[in-house]
Amino acid sequence: MTSKALLNYSRILKGERNANYIEAKKLEIDFDLNDEEEKLWEIHDSAVGEKKENPFLSLFDLKLDLSERILERCRLCERRCYVNRAKNQKGYCGVLKSKIASEFIHTGEEPELVPSYTIFFSGCTFNCVFCQNWDISQFPEAGIYLVPRVVAKLIEQRKNNIRNLNWVGGEPTPNLPYILDVLSHTSVNLPVIWNSNMYMSEETMKLLNNIVDVYLTDFKYGNDDCAKKLSNIENYFMIVSRNHKTANKQCDMIIRHLVLPNHLECCTKPVLKWIAENLRNVKVNVMAQYRPEHKAKEYPEINRKITKEEFDKAVNFAKKLGLDLIEQKEKTQRNAKNFLRLSNRKNFTPSSPPTFLSAILIHLKVSSFLFYALVQTL
Repeated sequence: MTSKALLNYSRILKGERNANYIEAKKLEIDFDLNDEEEKLWEIHDSAVGEKKENPFLSLFDLKLDLSERILERCRLCERRCYVNRAKNQKGYCGVLKSKIASEFIHTGEEPELVPSYTIFFSGCTFNCVFCQNWDISQFPEAGIYLVPRVVAKLIEQRKNNIRNLNWVGGEPTPNLPYILDVLSHTSVNLPVIWNSNMYMSEETMKLLNNIVDVYLTDFKYGNDDCAKKLSNIENYFMIVSRNHKTANKQCDMIIRHLVLPNHLECCTKPVLKWIAENLRNVKVNVMAQYRPEHKAKEYPEINRKITKEEFDKAVNFAKKLGLDLIEQKEKTQRNAKNFLRLSNRKNFTPSSPPTFLSAILIHLKVSSFLFYALVQTL
């Protein structure tokens, strides 16, 4: 059976259609920037307009304005801290100004995505005890702040060597206004990837509609107890499953599930079963990359790598459910082929993931592109 997943994503790559954020910029919307937020949401939720090349105000402009207003009583994620981040009040994530921990052309993502221009933000809405990126997710002050125009220039520089813009972390959710600001300064026709734990508020999901082209989701737990114990999250399953349903109506999806040791029955099987019963035309990546990091050693049941038997059981269960899986062997082979093919381009300049040294630099609030950023902002 031919997969129906990622069809719109493929059309963007082929030049058959525009990325969603570009279309949002063309939809003229009549609204007053001085209106109350409630009024603007009414206009947003019933958005009807005429498509123009350079409208005075667009659906994109409205989304950017609403995202900035949300910061004044922050509810970008479902923790709903209601702090005024615009006046430097910190919520749970600790993010104030968006800090970028690293940016590079990633060749280790799913085969459909690579090479992917990944921009890693510091800070997260979760507190996962096994987080492999804990050095940036748990330190929102790590990295550096770049003015949005500079990031837009970086995107322009890399546009011929990448297949998409991949916003990740940490977690991109606290950085939505910044991300929209960056996109306001570019018109590169590349798919926007939202690489997220999916704990967004309903308001954020509305703003992401007609902006994101692919949700690259992380569906961790099959119940609230495991989520609370391992990530300090309340009402996990209800919120994350709700957002997956919403995302499935908006655009293409790739759903990741990291198999945890001793969590096959409580998490892996319930998550995969729910996906099979509730979502359509999505790719699923059952992942074996778990290793005990951060504070995992304090939790005996996850203080080891998963076994081959555990992973095989997870994959076989997913296959029995008829899920459209991303195969690990295929992924590795295609990643290599894609990278080699691109390397032969005259204008291709490969970038490397952060090394141990760059990890140290992150904590010094420096990055591999600091010099470039400083030059561009002088």
